[in-house]
Amino acid sequence: MQPVLDERIKGRQGYGLIQVVTGDGKGKTTSAIGQCVRTVGAGKRVAIIFFDKGGEHYMERKVFDAFAVEDHERGLGRVEWWAFGRDRIDPVSGRFDFSVTDEDRKSGAIGLEKARDLMESDQFDLLLLDEVNSSASLGIVDEKAVLDLLKQKHDRTEIILTGRNAPQSFLDDAHLVTEMKLIKHYFYSGVSAREGLDY
Repeated sequence: MQPVLDERIKGRQGYGLIQVVTGDGKGKTTSAIGQCVRTVGAGKRVAIIFFDKGGEHYMERKVFDAFAVEDHERGLGRVEWWAFGRDRIDPVSGRFDFSVTDEDRKSGAIGLEKARDLMESDQFDLLLLDEVNSSASLGIVDEKAVLDLLKQKHDRTEIILTGRNAPQSFLDDAHLVTEMKLIKHYFYSGVSAREGLDY
């Protein structure tokens, strides 16, 4: 497949684009977090909203807490993050709850409101909306509300949307689309999610 020339941004420099990382393969959040680390390393500010990812078992958040304050001496930026949604992993059985409830939709709406507030504050160079794609496809967040949010973004704010099943409207608005393709995954061989590698 040939790369598509996007006339909207031809010759553009700097931050301010929209990226979508989607697909059924592993590595969507991991890829986006890598970009967050690079952004902090460049002395810039990052905000992350985790949609549909409640719970305390995500190891990357411990690292983000270490970058909550800018380190001007070392030229490092900062990361602030917020998580919305219930913990879907049953603490006893370890099973994942795939249901979508009113509680999920309410939490998704609160997450979008937080994203709007962050956008209006114009304090961040990069805004990661983790799992917003899957949240939109499942009806946890309103697809149109996400599109409205993208229209409100400041010209210099980069936005990354991650998650499976990105709606076509997100793909159309994006300037970069990456699809993670599942070829083989150890999960299907009975290997449980591993701390520090999968969460």
